[in-house]
Formats: sequence, C-alpha cells, structure tokens
Amino acid sequence: MHQRAVGLNARASHAAAVPAAADSIPKRNFIDEEIFGKLAAAGVDSAPVAGDEEFIRRVYLDLTGRIPSAADVRTFAADTSAAKRDALVDRLLASAEFTDRWTMWLGDLLQNTSTLAAAAVNRNFQGRNAFFTYLKDAVANDKPFSTIATEVIAAKGNNYDSASGAANFPMGASTAMGPDQDTYDMMLVKTATTFLGMGHYDCLLCHNGRGHLDQASRWGTTQSRTQAQSMAAFFSRMRFTASQPNGSFEVSNAAGGGYDLNTNFGNRPDRVAFGPTSTLTPAYRETGAVPSGNDWRAEFAANMVKDPMFARNLANRLWKQMFNQGLVEPVDSLDPARLDPANPPADAADFQATHPALLEKLAAELARGEFRLRPFLRTLVQSSAYQLDSHYGGTWKLDYVTLFARHFARRMEGEEVHDAIATATGVGGDYAIQGWSNRPQWAMQLPEPIEPKNDAVAMNFMNTFQRGNRDTQLRGQDGSIQQQLFLMNDLFLVSRTKLAKSPRLQSISSITAGADLVEEIYLTFLSRRPSEAEKGAAMSYLSKAASRTDAVEDLAWMCMNKVDFLFSY
Repeated sequence: MHQRAVGLNARASHAAAVPAAADSIPKRNFIDEEIFGKLAAAGVDSAPVAGDEEFIRRVYLDLTGRIPSAADVRTFAADTSAAKRDALVDRLLASAEFTDRWTMWLGDLLQNTSTLAAAAVNRNFQGRNAFFTYLKDAVANDKPFSTIATEVIAAKGNNYDSASGAANFPMGASTAMGPDQDTYDMMLVKTATTFLGMGHYDCLLCHNGRGHLDQASRWGTTQSRTQAQSMAAFFSRMRFTASQPNGSFEVSNAAGGGYDLNTNFGNRPDRVAFGPTSTLTPAYRETGAVPSGNDWRAEFAANMVKDPMFARNLANRLWKQMFNQGLVEPVDSLDPARLDPANPPADAADFQATHPALLEKLAAELARGEFRLRPFLRTLVQSSAYQLDSHYGGTWKLDYVTLFARHFARRMEGEEVHDAIATATGVGGDYAIQGWSNRPQWAMQLPEPIEPKNDAVAMNFMNTFQRGNRDTQLRGQDGSIQQQLFLMNDLFLVSRTKLAKSPRLQSISSITAGADLVEEIYLTFLSRRPSEAEKGAAMSYLSKAASRTDAVEDLAWMCMNKVDFLFSY
C-alpha cells in the first residue's frame, strides 16, 4: 500500500469562554433563561456560540443522521441573514432524512426487532416490517407521541398486517418459561420504562421497595410489590394467539380474567395472596384509578399519558438525544419524589434533575405542543444552549458538566458513520431487506441494527460502533481500538476511497488549484475548512505525490481518520 498522508487531528481555533450573562449570547427561549441563569448564579462562564461550520454539521447529524455536503456548508456560511439557522432547522425538520433518522430512534426506543431472545413468541421479519411501517408513518406525519404510546400499548390485530403494526409492541413483553403473570409484569416494565422513565418497576414486581431501592429511588421506597402488581393487572387480559400456518400472532383482549396471586414458578418470586382476594384489581399509580370498561390496556394508556411522568420522561429522553446528556441520568430511572420543584424532596434530599424547573418547563412545552416531535425539537435546537461551541476556552472543571457550560461531543452511531462515508464519497449501499421490494442505500433506512444481512462487510463495519440489537444489547458510545482499525483498513471504507469507485472523489480530483482541492476535501468529509497548518501539510503532500490519484485518495482517507470525522461536535 502506498504511503498514507499524515494529518493533524487538531480542529480550528475557537474563541474563549464568555460570561453566561454576556449579551454576546442571545437568550432565545426559556431553555436559555434556565441554563444561562444557573451558570450566571454559579459564576461559571459558558462556551461561545458555535460557528456556522460546527453548527451545520451538528444539526444535520442530530436531526437527519447525515452530514451536509460541501455545497451545503458553503451556502450556509455565505448566507448573511440573521434567521438562517432557524430556516435551516425548519428545512431539516421537513426533510425525508429527518423521518429516516427519527424512525430509527423510535425503533430503538420501542425495541423493534425481528427476534426476541427471551420471549415466548416471535415477531419474525414480517412483524418487524409491519412495526417499522407503523413507526415511519407516525414520524412522517408527526403523530403525537401520546397517540403513539396509546396505540402501541392498546394495539390489537395480526402482527404481520401493516394496518395493525403497532401490535408488535406488546409482543415484546411475552415472556418464556413462566406463568402468564410474568408476561403481564414484563408489559408493565416495558411500558413504564419506555414511557414513564420508571425502570424500577422491574425491581418492585419482585419485592417491596423499602430496603432495596433506598439508594436509588425515594419514591420506590414507598411502593409495595402489590402496588406494582396492581399496575401490571391492567395487562392481565392481553392475549397472543398463534395464527397458523404463517407464524403470525393475533394480539387481542380476553373478555374476562385478572391478575391472580397463585404462582409458584417462573421468572419472579412466588405470588401469594395476603388478603381476602387472590385476584388483584388494576389500579393506576398514585391516582388509584381503576378500569371502568373492558379494554384495560387502553385505560392504562389513558391514565399514563396524563401522568406527569410521561411528559417528564419524553422531555428528558429528547433532551439527552440532542444535548448528549440527560437532565436526569440514567434516563430510565426517574424518581417522582425528587423531580417536582413545587414539591421539594423530603428530608432535604437533592433534586434528581440537574435543572428541575427546566425539566418541568420542557414537559409543559411538550404537552402544549400535543406531544409532537418536530415542534419540540425545534425549541431545543433553536436555543443558544444547544448552539454553544463544544470547545471550552477557559479552564474546564468536572462541576461544569451538569451545568451544560458547553456542547458535549458524541461519537456518531454506526449508521451515521456509514452514511457519512456514503455522503462524502458518493458511494451508497445496495441492501436487500427480507420482505421489502425496495433496496435502501442509506443505513438510516434499515429496519433494525442487525441489517443488512446481504452485506457482511457493511454490517460488520457498523456493528463495530456498538449498534446493539435492541433486545439483549443496547447501543453504546464507547470507543475502541477496533473502531480505529476499521477506519484505517476495513474494506468498507478503503474501497470507497478509490477514485475509480467514488464519483465525489473524481469530481474533487478535477479541481486544478491545490488549495481549492484541499478545502473541498475538508468540507466534504469534515464539513469545515482546514486550519492553516492542515492546509499547509495537505498541499505539501499533494505537491510531492507521484500520483495525483493516490494523493487525493490518501487525503480522503486521512480526513476519515481524523478524530472529528467520527464525532458530532
């Protein structure tokens, strides 16, 4: 292999940190009032607002999972209008790429998979595809999240039918090697964790919270196993019936039945009645609401979307997605007893949220917007808090992390890395998905992280970046030596740096002036112009190279092996 170009990993210079109350940072909405107000009260400076090149790459990746083209960056940077960032946000929110990216996010959240490791039933690829169609349609049409939650919890019908694709969510709760009550419990765990951020029900369904959750949840210590089981009782009429011979299942509700305390085997401790009745009546947490009709799942959902924890959970999850750190961490361990600023925690305990008033305002904003995704994301990304530089010009301290004094960089997900390479080189994929007539070329269009099965090179490359499987393995953000080796030598990347295969590199190679060529490569792969040091090193390499083709390929390879190619800043 010919010698590779050596490039600097240093990014362009940044401005120094500025006082949080400085007029140079506009306070654009209630988010900024809360974030910069707390910074000012703490006497902590913030990073300045990010420049255009950093902002456009960040907002493209966060909203669409793609990087901008070199032309996109040039046009945006040249635009002198004051409202250009808002206009860009609106354009991205309305794009097909937004739908792709947030269908992927929603599929992760609702764990859309073709196989279920611990389930008594399987979705199969037909069910996964039907669920994918439901999710994509929901995102494309900006269906309120409260409606999505209600539909997937109360869904009925055949799991292979696109018209009842939402029925694949409750199928994920079916639990093998236990009584039916294990499935009812699992349905509560999945719904409460996903939609309320209250994962501690998995603990409470085995035993009372006191003595077990003392260090994790003030609310949890006040809850009994019976209270948790009364929540799970809402799902005790849910049924899965095999529909032969195609392997699908009918999801339905039984006409009667309840949560019986009569088990002595399975995945949880024995269920034993301690009172006069051996069958629990469904009762919703805190309010004690009981069903008034026969569709208990629908009544659970109706109570849930009115629960303050529903809005708090979604606000916190979306905040983390855009700011790379939640106001409460972990996002699935919310403690209702330590969140409400109007009702401080007992015994002088700390609030769980770093900004409790902000979390309440975000939850209220979601509710005002009818739990629609696009308006809420617009509010987040239009804030100056979101648009801060990722570089902190002053002395950084660990205490500043929870103050959001700068924007936190994140490693791109495997699908984003794939699509960034495809965008920059002009070489997409050609992926066969079982049950689909179309063949997607973008990773963000795949129905689940175990795809594409017809291209082991692409699949293994993305899996190196910890995509997970939505079932037994969650997505991860950790780096690894293997990731670096794949960026250096893997066939997926190396083959796309060849001029003979890459239409984008062919176009760049035709640029006559060396400085212009180098700038175009940096804009194409890194969405920014090179620093003077980077430009000098690249032009020197270009001028000395025996082959212009080799030099262009090497410079492209070098950009993809810079730190900032792999990260969203």
